Amino acid sequence: MSPHLQVKLLRVLQDKVVEPVGGTRPRTINVRVIAATNVNLLEKVREGKFREDLFYRLQVLPIDLPSLKDRPADISVLAHYFSKRFAERNDRRPVVFSAEVLDAFQRYAWPGNVRELENLVERLSILVDSDAVYLSDLPSYLLDVSGTAATGYLQAELPEDGLDFNAVVESFENSLILQALTRTGGNKKAAARLLNLNRTTLVEKIKKKGLESACGKDGTSAQH
Repeated sequence: MSPHLQVKLLRVLQDKVVEPVGGTRPRTINVRVIAATNVNLLEKVREGKFREDLFYRLQVLPIDLPSLKDRPADISVLAHYFSKRFAERNDRRPVVFSAEVLDAFQRYAWPGNVRELENLVERLSILVDSDAVYLSDLPSYLLDVSGTAATGYLQAELPEDGLDFNAVVESFENSLILQALTRTGGNKKAAARLLNLNRTTLVEKIKKKGLESACGKDGTSAQH
């Protein structure tokens, strides 16, 4: 939020008065404001990037919500909820998840948090032919080279019987690209910035790897 907009919001919170766009008279409001952020606002205050008076005006009842990877018990509940909601919206049966899939969900780091899980469930609901989702239906970045649930960004331990180096590198690269696209809602320019790549380089990789379904033609999420 720009400093100019911060001043406007602070004034609204203090005076409880707004002037609608195109209006000529101020209007009194009676609202409850819920603000959310994924950054440390105290640090932003110290850096001079967030107004201290606005911070303390908003800091009435703070709630710290852990990231999804820190509350694995919620993952299966949320997955079933998203599946049911998508089914109701599209007048179809909700997909169910096998025990192996739910285990994979709990082992995954979810860098994109709840939004990444929601997008994945919607994608699976569209692409899976049956009413059940199995390990074979999951994208490669959720699985390690042995076909089991991935526990993080990179499986560094070498199996006793060796592995296919090129396949591991390819899978890891796909994982990073898909995570970047998920986090940015399919925006290639923003994803390239996260990966420290040129946009043209990322676009070439997406085409070469057949990952176009992860983003829309206009750079937006393919699910929306």
